Amino acid sequence: MNITVQSIKFDADQKLVDFIKKKTAKLEQFLDNIIESVCYLRLENVDDEANKVVELKMNVPGNQLFAKAQAKSFEEATDLAVESLRRQINKHKTKTRTAVSNHKELLSNPEEEF
Repeated sequence: MNITVQSIKFDADQKLVDFIKKKTAKLEQFLDNIIESVCYLRLENVDDEANKVVELKMNVPGNQLFAKAQAKSFEEATDLAVESLRRQINKHKTKTRTAVSNHKELLSNPEEEF
């Protein structure tokens, strides 16, 4: 899987980039045919301490998954976004398995001829 990290209007530390790549690479445990993943890091202009925003966009065959998280640190926001993507991957797998099993069921039980 190709993982791209883009920091918007600031330079991200290499440790942070490595942390994000390590966390998103763990998602391959749940879905092995992930095409690519893009991570956007932003600082929001708000009064709150939780001004770090991480947006993760993941391309999988037949779908695009997206998660956005805001927290006090980029690491915490990354954890939240990765967890959200993990849940989305499970839903995606369930949905595709159901569609495939329904398709096989229709093929195995042809309707009677008229």
